[in-house]
Amino acid sequence: MTTKILIIAYFVIANLIGFISMGVDKKKAKNHEWRISEAVLFFFAIIGGSLGSILGMKTFHHKTKHKAFIYGMPAILFIQIALIITILFLPSLSIKIM
Repeated sequence: MTTKILIIAYFVIANLIGFISMGVDKKKAKNHEWRISEAVLFFFAIIGGSLGSILGMKTFHHKTKHKAFIYGMPAILFIQIALIITILFLPSLSIKIM
């Protein structure tokens, strides 16, 4: 496998985990069961699943009234996009991806 495919696969999996974790936590909240901690939900976003986490918040109507999530998840996504753009387009930081 090429490096590009591995990177894409990583982000797809990270975003699926972010999305699914929001759905699982919402279901557990409705059933008054043990929940996924907010720290873990943010961890999934930070490791690359921010878009999936945001889509999960919107799809499952979960954590949509918590300011930390309303502003934090998009901030994480913005930082990740900025880092990707910086790495890809700044010649001094360019990383060759096969």
